[in-house]
Amino acid sequence: MNNKYYTVCGIVEIEGKILLVRHTYGSAKDRVLLPGGFVQENELPTDAAEREILEETGVCSKVKSVFATQFKPNQWCIVFVMEYVSGIPKSDGYENNEVLLLPIEEAVSRSDITNMSREVLSAYMTHRSELTRSSYVPASSNEKEYVIFGI
Repeated sequence: MNNKYYTVCGIVEIEGKILLVRHTYGSAKDRVLLPGGFVQENELPTDAAEREILEETGVCSKVKSVFATQFKPNQWCIVFVMEYVSGIPKSDGYENNEVLLLPIEEAVSRSDITNMSREVLSAYMTHRSELTRSSYVPASSNEKEYVIFGI
């Protein structure tokens, strides 16, 4: 079950270029943005980011760190920095109709990029700090059900 309240997106660099998608629906229709989507019921946000990027772009990536979080009264979004693993970027032909690999400077200067993606990538260019993923897992849990960043 999807929801519209808990979302994720990821910054994926491939050979020095940023992975972006052109959205086909909603308020971001026809605009370029970071790939991502909704967190499914009983899914960790980290797993959702990896799944969504793979589904939307054909790119396998792994979460490295938390870069930013966005909060609204009825929604949150976690922006992850992702490690590219494999795959050739291609559109899913459904949620997006184009996948782009752009130098970050070009991406942030586009008139068709969403405001949030522009702000996130502008900050990413200046190498602001990230909260890295910890290997800590409490004894009461396991690595499939627990993740913490920043410690």
